[in-house]
Amino acid sequence: MLGLSELKQTRVYQEALEEGKAEGKAEGEAEATRKFALKLLRTGMNLQQIAEVTELSLEQIQALQKEIQES
Repeated sequence: MLGLSELKQTRVYQEALEEGKAEGKAEGEAEATRKFALKLLRTGMNLQQIAEVTELSLEQIQALQKEIQES
């Protein structure tokens, strides 16, 4: 049976670690984009412009706008 230090040196462990880091980074970037879009919405920026700037779909921007209105 592999100990922790040996396990960390395996290809499977390294690939899983890198995949986890990539997923975490993607989630962080998505949350940052969401927060940025919310700030732009609160300033009154045009929905289409927000979609273009953030690269979110117009539907996503509309959902965020609805979220603001419901809070």
